[in-house]
Amino acid sequence: MMSVKNHQMPAAIRVDTAIGAISDPCCMMEIAPIAVSTRMAAGIWWFFTLIMVSSYTANLAAFLTVETPFQAFRHVEDLANQNPQTIKYGAKSGGSTAHFFRDSNHPTYRKIWQYMQDNPEVMTSSNEEGVARVLNDKYAFFMESASIEYEVERKCDLTQVGSLLDNKGYGIAMQKDSPYRHALITSLLTLQENGKLTQLKKKWWKEKRGGGACEDDNKEGAADELGMDNVGGVFVVLVTGSSLALLISFFEVLLEIWKKKDKVSFKQELMEEIKFILGCKGSLKPVRRCKSEARDNYENHSGSLRPFQEFNTERKDPLE
Repeated sequence: MMSVKNHQMPAAIRVDTAIGAISDPCCMMEIAPIAVSTRMAAGIWWFFTLIMVSSYTANLAAFLTVETPFQAFRHVEDLANQNPQTIKYGAKSGGSTAHFFRDSNHPTYRKIWQYMQDNPEVMTSSNEEGVARVLNDKYAFFMESASIEYEVERKCDLTQVGSLLDNKGYGIAMQKDSPYRHALITSLLTLQENGKLTQLKKKWWKEKRGGGACEDDNKEGAADELGMDNVGGVFVVLVTGSSLALLISFFEVLLEIWKKKDKVSFKQELMEEIKFILGCKGSLKPVRRCKSEARDNYENHSGSLRPFQEFNTERKDPLE
């Protein structure tokens, strides 16, 4: 014999409770779980959500408030269009960078070259002199990107502003029809394809001769990422609390089965409870009764009709 028992927490409401714990746990109190185990699971989940959201918010606020170095200009156009002229700029006299501005047809670059021609004192005799003027005065120095990267890795007060003005490659001058030309080209292409040239640049630009001295300074200006060392404890609390809630829930099921007045097989009822919990098939749960009790109820119910049946069998026909 089976009857139907209403389940307290349908699957849909359980999902709403878990989602509501993230947004506003106070609004979920109307459909809060009743059992100790489910209350513990909900409390641990709310605690985990609170810590994770708070940690993310704090880290995001720190990231958004990181101070960035002040830059008087961001593009070469800003430098060329200064009014008034507060930052002087120049290049190495007779160098490839100065020749680039001299031979360019771009209006901004022509304007920069004209400024250099009108103010010869902004030109330098070497790159080292230009770097020194940048460090000690309001001065911007045009230089090849490879040289700028080399200096920036060693002098932390220097920075590269804006993107590249043009893109050039380096070559090796050789005698025409040299027998070593083909072998040298093949070797250089091989080094480029297997990444050896990149490794060599990293070695001599960022590692050797004082390279990489400014990497720590760059890291100090950025917000630290959240790792397992920062939030590992809250995961331990979540796993421990969930495991304890699951254990208490298991004992609650055992206790409920043991206290049932309907003498159903312990093993049979335990298996049915587990199937119902894992199935999530609705809010109505069948209550099982043992066969002996169902037979006794049937006999008691049938016994109430027996006197009427016996009375009918003993009644005689008045016509006899």
